[in-house]
Amino acid sequence: MATKAQAQGHLAALFTILVWGSTFISTKVLLESFSPFEIMVYRLVMAVVALCIISPPRLSRERLNFRVLRSEWRFMAAGLCGVTLFILFQNLALSYTQAANVSVLISAAPLFTALLSRLVLSEKLKANFFIGFTVAMAGIILIAFNGRFVLKLNPLGDLLSLLAALVWAFYSVLIKKINAPQSEAFAGTRKVFFNGLLFTLLLLPLFDFHPGLERLAVPANLLNLLFLGVVASALCYVTWNIAVHLLGPVKTSSYIYVIPVVTIAISALVLHESITLVAGMGIALILIGMALSERGKAT
Repeated sequence: MATKAQAQGHLAALFTILVWGSTFISTKVLLESFSPFEIMVYRLVMAVVALCIISPPRLSRERLNFRVLRSEWRFMAAGLCGVTLFILFQNLALSYTQAANVSVLISAAPLFTALLSRLVLSEKLKANFFIGFTVAMAGIILIAFNGRFVLKLNPLGDLLSLLAALVWAFYSVLIKKINAPQSEAFAGTRKVFFNGLLFTLLLLPLFDFHPGLERLAVPANLLNLLFLGVVASALCYVTWNIAVHLLGPVKTSSYIYVIPVVTIAISALVLHESITLVAGMGIALILIGMALSERGKAT
């Protein structure tokens, strides 16, 4: 039974990463018509609507007590960290520094998750995890710079990338602490996104936002926003949360290493970009590092 549950967790994590690795195409198309913050708002609104349709909110008659408040606080914190701050920091980082820097630094999320899990969840780690992290990061660096080792540092952009990785670690640990059963995965994710949307709306006065609903009449814009909102957000956050529940935050986060591999594969298929020898070496290192990290959590 445990083996079956683990298999389901790995499949859920793999599906999530396959989708998230392809979102760059949709985002690239949308950036021609929308600002990064506008994409974020529309994406979250569509995610909340989709989750409300799939799992309609129900009025609860449960009395307000400490247990209920503690549960709701965790959902609020998860929405703030995993939805609002993660997407915001990532988008802002891309406007200040190179995409290669962002991809490398955000890939530190598994390390932050492991360290935070050790502190909060008392999960024990083996040396293999840290060896795997080092090997995978070497592969990600090879892919990100593709042999052109000219690292242009931007303190603000690079700091924002690291902050995105850190808040994602907090999100993963919070999801494990919430520990909602699979049967309530959609309802729990709906709560997370609803809170994330509320926090995002509070930021409206700080960013340039124009509704511009006529842009949604363009089929390419609408389809790409639906993909980001319904599939990459509503559905994939559910599958990611299920994976965290079944595998734990450390093992699940190691799948983040695979995102650059998916991106390269889709670029080759859709954009007809060639896979260089350096990129191929990077892919091999990532897969080896991930395998080592998977064995790096003590059971």
